[in-house]
Amino acid sequence: MSMKQILLIEAFYGGSHKQLIDLIAELFPQTSELHTMSAKKWHWRGISSPLYLANTIPKDHNFRVLFTSSVVPLAELIALRKDLANLHKVVYFHENQLVYPVQEWKTRYFQHGYNDILSCLVADKIVFNSNFNKESFFKSLQNFFNLMPDYRPKNLDEQIRPKCQVIYFPIQVSLKDFSSVNSNSISDSPQKKLHIIWPHRWEHDKDPDTFFSVIYRLKDSGEDFKLSVMGETFSENPKIFDEARKYLESHVVNWGYMSSKEQYYRVLQEADVVVSTAIHEFFGVSMLEAVSLKCYPLCPNRLVYPEIYPVEYLYNTSNQLFTKLRYFCRRPNAVRHHNTKVNLSQFSWEKLKVQYQDILTELPN
Repeated sequence: MSMKQILLIEAFYGGSHKQLIDLIAELFPQTSELHTMSAKKWHWRGISSPLYLANTIPKDHNFRVLFTSSVVPLAELIALRKDLANLHKVVYFHENQLVYPVQEWKTRYFQHGYNDILSCLVADKIVFNSNFNKESFFKSLQNFFNLMPDYRPKNLDEQIRPKCQVIYFPIQVSLKDFSSVNSNSISDSPQKKLHIIWPHRWEHDKDPDTFFSVIYRLKDSGEDFKLSVMGETFSENPKIFDEARKYLESHVVNWGYMSSKEQYYRVLQEADVVVSTAIHEFFGVSMLEAVSLKCYPLCPNRLVYPEIYPVEYLYNTSNQLFTKLRYFCRRPNAVRHHNTKVNLSQFSWEKLKVQYQDILTELPN
């Protein structure tokens, strides 16, 4: 029998999902029990995880609270495990599937969005990682159900919204081992080439095509710079990455996923400018990690970015992005001597952990 009071579930135990659930588990070391599935094939995790979890979560328990990310179809899990129905159920949305920019429509994409909505209806508390994430969810409800031929549900906003709140994702970058970094590698000498970093998942929703088209223009214009292209890679990546690796070979200093967080942070610390070209982003952990290590951010003026970044860090077109990067290539000290105006304190774990404690301990009477 499990004597723990808090049941923590993560069906995609990797990346930012792993970071958050581990921090929450550390908040409640004596009273929480963690059940996870590996971070592979998220489409399958978002469909089939309830059956696995229903058979692995102990049936004899003292749980009072259930916390899960939205990857788990919570309604199905509760249907399979009716003993969990009376728990205080908290769902955390790192992302929502109602606005995912699919390349080719497949029925499964409706299923993922539909599962998100059912999870919200079953949950007692719904937490989004940004206001943009929350509002994009509600703005998309009607259009999402227009995909149905008939019997479309109504008034879901009224049922779901009162249970919602926003708690930002915690950014926690450890610098304890960085004292050994060679001081020459972080020199602000104007002779040192501008170091541009793109630290995102290698998938179409991060729009690598736009990023590389801008970097190609920099190269073709004769600008001198260094380039690091990082982020998680998969068995099948967009073809642009192979092409770009060859074309930009003389500029590349880092290419591909780094499993060592320390090594990854070292590259961020050595870089000057971090770029996003995303067409699908609800928070942007990698951007804020880079900013916390003194990178100058350049973000599209859309999605979550205007919520987090002052206007001077936003661009509206790829030509504006090119113009800013060209300027920094010619004047790298303009970014090296810049003090960021992003309010990083609002994302600190020391500030946020109280809110996470509250959602797991303040139970209704």
